[in-house]
Amino acid sequence: MFVRICRSIGLLGVGATVVVLAQGPGGIPPGTTRYKLSVPTGIPAPPIPVDNQLTNEGVALGLRLFNEKRLSGNDTQACSTCHRPAAAFSDAGNAVSTGISGQKGTRNAPGLFNLAYQHTFFWDGRSPSLRAQALAPIQNPVEMNQSLTAALKKLSADSTYVAQFAKAFGSPGVTSARIGLALEQYEETLLAGSSKFDRAKSGLIRLTAQELRGQQVFNTPFNPRQNQFGGDCVRCHGGPLFSDFKFRNNGLDAQPKDPGLQAVTGRTSDFGLFKTPSVRNLTATGPYMHDGRFQTLEQVVQHYSSEIVSSPTLDNGLARQPGGVQLNAADQAALVAFLKTLVEPQFPSKVISP
Repeated sequence: MFVRICRSIGLLGVGATVVVLAQGPGGIPPGTTRYKLSVPTGIPAPPIPVDNQLTNEGVALGLRLFNEKRLSGNDTQACSTCHRPAAAFSDAGNAVSTGISGQKGTRNAPGLFNLAYQHTFFWDGRSPSLRAQALAPIQNPVEMNQSLTAALKKLSADSTYVAQFAKAFGSPGVTSARIGLALEQYEETLLAGSSKFDRAKSGLIRLTAQELRGQQVFNTPFNPRQNQFGGDCVRCHGGPLFSDFKFRNNGLDAQPKDPGLQAVTGRTSDFGLFKTPSVRNLTATGPYMHDGRFQTLEQVVQHYSSEIVSSPTLDNGLARQPGGVQLNAADQAALVAFLKTLVEPQFPSKVISP
C-alpha cells in the first residue's frame, strides 16, 4: 500500500523544485520529524510506502549507511563505492563492478535515481522492494561479502549508531530490517527531473534544431505501413521517468549467456529478459546495457538502428523490423543529441544530509 505525496503548485524559476511534505495514514516514529522532499519539476511526486514514511532521522541514517564501509566483510567497500554520487550513483566507466576480494560481477551497476517509482529491483527484478534490495549486496559473496549478523555486530558496537537507530525508529534496536528501511528512505530521496529537457518543456529554454529532431525521432513509432520511420524509443522509454521498467529481450544476442528474468520466474518465455532502465542521465552512467557492453551512446543507438539480433524471446516491437529501425546517420546523431538533454550535471549536488 502506498500514499502519494501532495504537490504544491506555483510559479517556478529556472532549476526550481517543488517542496512537498510527506502525508498519509502511516505516521512516523515518535520523536522524528517528517522529511521535506524536493521534487524536480519534470517528474510527479513519488509514492512513498505507508509503513516507511520519510523522516529527517531515517534519511540521515540511510545516508550514513549508504557510505558505511563496515557493511562489507573487510571494511573497504560501501554502497557508494559502486554507486558514486558524482556518476548519478552508478559505477561509471566500469562495465561491471569489482567486489571486495577483487572479483568481478556479471552485471552493470546502474544509476540510482527515481527508485521510489519502481516496484521491482535488480536487472532481473528478483527483489520486490527497495528495502530488500538494499540488503542483498551486503550478503553477496562477490560484492560486499558479509553476513547480516556480522554487519549488525559491527554497527551495534558503535554507540553513535545505537543512538542513531533509536532516534530514527523511535525505539532501541539495530536490526537488519531497519538497515533496509533506512537505506530505502535515503534512496527514495534521489530524484532526477531537472534536465535541459525538463527546462525546455517548462518553457524556460529552447532545444536546438538537432535536439528537437532527435526528440521527434525518439517519439515517432516505426510503422512503415503508416509512413512512420522513427526510432520508436518512446514505446519502452516513455513518460516523465523515461522508462516503463518492464522486462524485455532487446536483441543483444541470439543465445543470451545470462538468463535474466528467467532465473527468477523459471519461465522459458522470460529467457534473456532484463529490466528496461531509464534513459535519464545517460552520459553520467555508461557503459550501457545489463552487461556494460557498449561504451558510448552512439553504439547504443547503432544497436537499435541496425544490429538487433533475433531470438525466440526478442521483444515484439523490436522484431517488427529485421535488424533494427534503420536510422540514417543524421537521425542517429540527432537522437544522441536529444538523449544528452536528459542529463543533469547538478544532480549530485542536490543530495545532502537532511
